[in-house]
Amino acid sequence: MLKAIKVRLYPTTKQEIALAKSFGCARWYWNYALNACIQHYQETGKSLKLSVYKAYLPQLKVEHPWLKEDCYSAVLQCVAINLNKAYANFFEGRAKPPRFKSKHHKQSIQYPQNVKVAGDCLDVPKIGVIKAVFHRPIEGKVKTVTISKTPTDKYFASILLEVEGGVGQPSGDKTLGIDLGLKDFAIVNDGEQTTKHSNPKHLKRHEKNLARKQKKFARKVKGSNSRNKYKKLVAKVHERVSNSRQDFLHKLSRKLVDESQVIIVENLNVKGMVRNLRLSKSISDVGWGMFVNFLDYKLKRKEGRLVEIGRFFPSSKTCSSCGHVLDELTLDIREWACPSCGTHHDRDGNAALNIRKEGIRMLQTNDGGNPVIADGGCVRPPTRKGKGQRSMKSEAHTVPVRVGVG
Repeated sequence: MLKAIKVRLYPTTKQEIALAKSFGCARWYWNYALNACIQHYQETGKSLKLSVYKAYLPQLKVEHPWLKEDCYSAVLQCVAINLNKAYANFFEGRAKPPRFKSKHHKQSIQYPQNVKVAGDCLDVPKIGVIKAVFHRPIEGKVKTVTISKTPTDKYFASILLEVEGGVGQPSGDKTLGIDLGLKDFAIVNDGEQTTKHSNPKHLKRHEKNLARKQKKFARKVKGSNSRNKYKKLVAKVHERVSNSRQDFLHKLSRKLVDESQVIIVENLNVKGMVRNLRLSKSISDVGWGMFVNFLDYKLKRKEGRLVEIGRFFPSSKTCSSCGHVLDELTLDIREWACPSCGTHHDRDGNAALNIRKEGIRMLQTNDGGNPVIADGGCVRPPTRKGKGQRSMKSEAHTVPVRVGVG
């Protein structure tokens, strides 16, 4: 199986210059190839094949010698492959069309070979031996290494490893139903009790600091050193928010995965929900999609299973005792009593229990009528088809043509 480890790099000043040249070469070739793809589509109505813009490289290295001198050749090959993957993801409905890269945002390059781990350093072709901090041992065969630079001028390397067998994880046997919300981030029901995990509201804690720095940044003259300084300060606040969010989501997802074998969640339409002008900032900040992705890959490592129920399932309006469904239940009503059996429900706790029951029902029918043991059993994850293909258009977008340079 494949496993990725992200490590912090501390390059010297000379190595930073060499990395900047490599970032620039990769970015220039991406923009050049993307511009060629767009022009070819506008002229012929057909997409440009990978082999065609890969074949541009030898002539481009003759016309622009710095492509050969400043950048490792395999990095440019990876740029072409990644552009082809970006177009494949777009046409299959998993992503937006690829865009031109800018030198003002995050930079990255990918090495498919010849990167070696040497003690506490990383040996990179044409860059040299870069000091690194490894927070865990590097075990397995190194497949690819992606070096990136953040807007706050920090360098990282993501090392993709091929390891034998699965990753040893504590194995729980529960089946959990999770209702995701804004007041409480996750309401978890295991069939016996309901546990609520509050929403940390990461952005709100840093909003005043961010607004103050953004206001100072907006007053600076474009192109000045002072503006560049405050641009980095604003980026640091955003980075702090992102880091705290990921830390919370990783810790909570690890805790839930260690306790369970099956986790059931709703398939939320986050893209549609952020159109709500009152709640868009809160929904964007909470990170539901990232949390579900974390649950998914961590469950797969221990041969567990993530089940997503339909987004139109009335989990909040259904009585978990008798099955009665209310005609309407507005968001301001947090508790309600069933008119049929009289049971008093907490809105979120009732929703989590209903999500769990519906997920177990889906597992028992197994989409084909074959019953499986879902409550406390070991359910191997099947191949998930069509992931990310909901409400996405697969036709090509017409993108304005412009010269793709640094």
